[in-house]
Formats: sequence, structure tokens, C-alpha cells
Amino acid sequence: MATSFEEYCRDVFDPKKVFSKPEPLKGYRFLSMTQYILGPSAANYLAELGAEVIKIELPRRGEPMRHTTPFNEPLLYPLSKWLPDKGTGLGFFGANHNEYFLSVDFHKPEGQEIVKMLAAKSDGCVENYRAGTFDRWGIGYRQLSQINPRIIYQWLGGFGGWGPGRKRASYDILGQAQGGCFSVTGWPVKIPGYEGKFPIGLPSKHTIWIMDYWGGMMGAFQILAALYWRDNVSGVGDFFEYSQVQGAQRHLSDAIALYGRHGLVQQRWGNWDALLSVHGIIKCGKSSYPGSQFPAEAEEGFCLVSAHTDADYAKLMKAVGRDDLAKKYPTHDDRVKAENQPAIYEALEAWAKDKTKEQVEEFMHKNGINAQRVMNSKEVSTSEHFLQRGNVHWIDDPTFGDVFSQGPVFMASETPPRHKWAFKPVGADNEYVLSKLCGLSKAKIKELESQDVI
Repeated sequence: MATSFEEYCRDVFDPKKVFSKPEPLKGYRFLSMTQYILGPSAANYLAELGAEVIKIELPRRGEPMRHTTPFNEPLLYPLSKWLPDKGTGLGFFGANHNEYFLSVDFHKPEGQEIVKMLAAKSDGCVENYRAGTFDRWGIGYRQLSQINPRIIYQWLGGFGGWGPGRKRASYDILGQAQGGCFSVTGWPVKIPGYEGKFPIGLPSKHTIWIMDYWGGMMGAFQILAALYWRDNVSGVGDFFEYSQVQGAQRHLSDAIALYGRHGLVQQRWGNWDALLSVHGIIKCGKSSYPGSQFPAEAEEGFCLVSAHTDADYAKLMKAVGRDDLAKKYPTHDDRVKAENQPAIYEALEAWAKDKTKEQVEEFMHKNGINAQRVMNSKEVSTSEHFLQRGNVHWIDDPTFGDVFSQGPVFMASETPPRHKWAFKPVGADNEYVLSKLCGLSKAKIKELESQDVI
């Protein structure tokens, strides 16, 4: 008897079988000369697919991301053997899985020579320092490609290597700002006729580093394209740049085309969709965790409701007792107008004022309406759906023991990505990497360490 599609997927993507399957990038080696999230995540995605990725940080303290997140835990996650009383922040978890950790001072000639020796034996490298920094130090693409013509060099930064803004540093939030994302996220300055009923006036930052992680994925995608081109067409490497600002504006979807076609500037429109109605998030009236000391639990919940077809909208309005609104806005062209949407969402929030997000979600599902409660990090971490699929999971880390982490972002039936370890202290693999790939003796390694080169 044939299995169902769900049973087939459950079998071929079973997280318990991941480590018995081959790794698609096994045999490739990349250097990750990166910091923060944008560059590290690009290298991390390659490591999840089996590439040997060597993370190179400055000696002793490592890269800044180890120190820019809360709750450093020096006893559980020591920073390095040189600074055992200092910890690594939890934010470092997201973009450094499966990597080997080498510490090298890029500023010093001896450190630059180590980078060159490693580049000679690597397929590629990823870096995200300011544009031209590594070129100035003599370890950029122009120099490394002379040593290894097959090397693939992925640079990720704020504004690209050329153009008026190229010298500026960038972070996720700056990319969102200049790329235009803030202009369309958040609430409008005014909703005529509904003053005081909805939040107004401010753009909204994505608290998550969405431009960093998405940019890293684009960087990894470019590297995979370069590997194919090198190994099947050209025989030589490639130089890529990824601009965080350029990547951010790519998220604007139809806003750019709207301006080009009509000269219109898209505005912020809150938690509702400007193109579909009903298709937005409504505020519920009750907390799912009354009495909780955590603000994210104590607040009233929120729930996405999606009923944008005429049939679903009529069904929704009947279910919440507002047949009058079904008659007033019978077609989608009626509902999607900016002047009409507030009345619909006001009615939905009035209906939900005595309900939790779970109650709203359950009610909608029972009435055949698509809905999803807005989940917090605790609810995501304990979700049976995510746990079964390995989207969040425990890692038996060889250095730190049990640690909880997000899983890889996709699955594959034959060559799945995987997490072998979360990360390591600064310079944990110095002897392994430098002896194996650079042929350095223990005495030489000790000498370089005494000179603060590694």
C-alpha cells in the first residue's frame, strides 16, 4: 500500500537519519574572516552543508559579536583559554555552527602570511570588514587570487565596494533604514476617522537581524553559483560583493514598481496588508499568561486572520456576528480601500476583546477561517511541530554539552544540512589548523602565540 505524502516526507526528512547521510559540500574548504552576523551566517550555511569552514578571529577576545549580546555565561561558554573568566554571548549561537576556530591578527605581517597559506589550500573565503580593508592589508581578492586562481572570494558589506556611500560602515538596522524597509513597516501618521483607536506614527524595526541572516543566505547562494561555474565551466574563481542596503531594498516588492509606474510613494500601513483584506493581525483582549512577570506573556495576545476572498470574508463576518459589514463591503475591491479597512479591523478587535489569541485561533479554525496566533520565543521553542521536525533542537556539543539552538533552515532527502556543534572558544583549533594546513611546528605555534600573532 502506498504511503501518504506526509508519511513519505516524515521518513525521508527524519532528523534522526541526518547523520547517516552524505554531506553535499564535504571536501570543500572556506575561510570565514567575518564578524557580527552578515558575514558569519554566509559561512555558517556552507558549514551546515558539510564544507570545512575555518573561522578566523582576532586573538584572545575574538570577534565583537561574542561581546554584544546579553547574558554572557563565563562558566558554561568560556571565551578562550586566555580569558577563561570571560564569556561568549548567546547571540553568537545563530551563525557559527560546525566551524573550526583559528585566531589570527590580520594587522600583522605574520598573520597575513598565515591567511595566504590557508587561502592557497582553500576553495574560497568570506569576509565582511569595511570595503577595501583586506585589500589594503594585502589579503583581498586581488592578492589571494594571485596565490590561488581558483579561490572564490565573497565580500559582504553595507554599501558595496564602489559608489557614493562605500566608505560607511553598516549594520542590519542601517540597511533597513537606507534600503527603504522602515518606510513601509509600522503605523501611518494618521488614520482619518480612527484617531485614538489604533497606534499611529512610528516606523517599526525588525528586532531580529533579518537583513543580516537573509544577506548571509544570499552570500552562500552566490558562492554555490561560483562553485558550479568554476568546477564546470571556467576553472577559475570569482569575486562577489553583496551590499546590505541593496539587499534591503530588494524586499520592497511592488513599492519600487509602484513609484516607477505612478510616482506614488508607499506608506506604512500597520499590521494590515495594503493589497489584501482581510489579511492582517488583530489585537486580542486577554493575555494567555495572566500574572506572568514576562512582558511578552503579560500583554494581550495577537492573532493573524486571513479571509481575503469574498466567500471567506462573508463566512468570517457571519461567524463574528457582523453580517452588516459583509453587505457593506461585499467585494475585495471594496474591502482593500485604505478608507474601508479600519472599520473592518476595528470590528474584529472589538469581537476579540474578551478572548485570548488561542481562543481566537481555535474559533477561526472551527469556522474554516485561516488564522495563526502570534507566537513568542517560548512558544516557538516548545512547539511540537518545530521540535518534531528539528527546526529547534538540542545539540550534544562536544565542548559545551547540551545546548538549545535553531536547526538548519531547510531539509534535503539525500544530503541534508546538520549541526555538529554550536561553536567553540576563540582559537580552539589553532594547533590543529596551523599544523595540518600550514605545516607549523608546536614550537613555531607557541612562538606566534607569544608574539600575539595568534
